[in-house]
Amino acid sequence: MRAMQKHFQTIALIGKYQSPDVSEAMLDMARFLREREVEVLIEQATASSTGIAADFRVATFDEIGSHADLAVVLGGDGTLLTTARRLASHAVPLLGVNQGRLGFLTDIPRHDMLARMEEILAGRFSRDERMLLDVEVLRGDSRVFQTMALNDVVVSKGDSGRLIECELHIDGEFVYSQRSDGIIVSTPTGSTAYAMSANGPILHPGVTGIAVVPVCPHALTHRPVTLSDRCVIDIVIQPPHDARIHFDGQARFDARAGDRVRIRRSDHVICLLHPPGYSYFSILREKLHWSTAPKLY
Repeated sequence: MRAMQKHFQTIALIGKYQSPDVSEAMLDMARFLREREVEVLIEQATASSTGIAADFRVATFDEIGSHADLAVVLGGDGTLLTTARRLASHAVPLLGVNQGRLGFLTDIPRHDMLARMEEILAGRFSRDERMLLDVEVLRGDSRVFQTMALNDVVVSKGDSGRLIECELHIDGEFVYSQRSDGIIVSTPTGSTAYAMSANGPILHPGVTGIAVVPVCPHALTHRPVTLSDRCVIDIVIQPPHDARIHFDGQARFDARAGDRVRIRRSDHVICLLHPPGYSYFSILREKLHWSTAPKLY
């Protein structure tokens, strides 16, 4: 990963395309950075949707990966997940600004973003590295799909109203055959997303583990398992049903019976930057309403 600098020479701005509030925030941030003699890149699709392309340099994700020292994501956790997958191979650090509620990944509120960016430019920040998953779908001897995921990989029944059956193999060893609505394979980052709603464990980002969480298994003895990040996980879809595979809840692939979904830790990592005062447990308390007194009705 490239060396961090206290002063970032080139910063890319990436926004949530459909949000009507992004344009104003994007322009405020772009002008703020230009005033501090930082070169500003606006991601191509973001520039088209916000209408500020005329005043700043427009760049593709590949160009951002090649030239930017930092990418600022304005939107929400979903926007940051998309950006993380697109920039993972370039090792560009990410900074998340949330347009609405506090996010697990986009932890800087919109109203505080310029003050926080001032601290970042002055070198007052912490680094937070997050693991990714490499995923490939094998059909016989051929690879038919490949991608990465920061949160999770979900093998599900898709539009079908029936259970699917999958075999789970770890490092080539058969573990079990399971009939269920699906299986979630989650990173620590994704452990507070879909996996948590399926009663999976919350994994601290510093844990080098992968959680395998069944979704509504027919046999109640199937429980979540946390594996070493060195494990290779194979999920084999059993006939006669097909399945749908989701990646971070955004990209998807329609798999066939007999397909093998192979998941392992990626060689790439995502580096998130946080301003002073960031606390993972503080975010958990707020998002999950820990320490809140129960309401009496």
